[in-house]
Amino acid sequence: MDSLKANPTTHCHIHIIAMPYPGRGHIYPMMNLCKILVSKNNNILVSFVVTEEWLGFIGSDPKPDNIRFSSIPNVIPSELVHAANFNAFIEATRTKLEAPFVQLLDRIELPPAAVILADTTLFWAVGVGNRRNIPVAAFWPSSPSMLMILKHFDLLVQNGHFTADISG
Repeated sequence: MDSLKANPTTHCHIHIIAMPYPGRGHIYPMMNLCKILVSKNNNILVSFVVTEEWLGFIGSDPKPDNIRFSSIPNVIPSELVHAANFNAFIEATRTKLEAPFVQLLDRIELPPAAVILADTTLFWAVGVGNRRNIPVAAFWPSSPSMLMILKHFDLLVQNGHFTADISG
């Protein structure tokens, strides 16, 4: 399903391309943010990008008319089995999602993307935005305290507050 071709009668001036990390705890919070954004301004159009598999999971969920789903191919392990090898899933999100996302951006007709709203864990999105001169807004769906733990994890280990061996 490719809904990035805007209806010519659409008068949206701000087109947000929303790219969540392909996981339940990331997709639903980003969708909630997008619903809030479009409820505040009728001139916002959101193209919400998910894998074909995720489109099958959420494609029939109710959403405002100015949020449209668009899908990229399933280039990562299935949501149904990725827990069996989570490291491979994480690696695939870092290395295999960028190319189909860029191809999707190439298909955008009107209106042009004003901003990419990307999950913070999709590091490659910033490079895509920079190369295309599209601002990127990072979305962090977890608590601020979790972000600080990850940011300063080395200090937890250094000061003996995290004693488990995580080298494996």
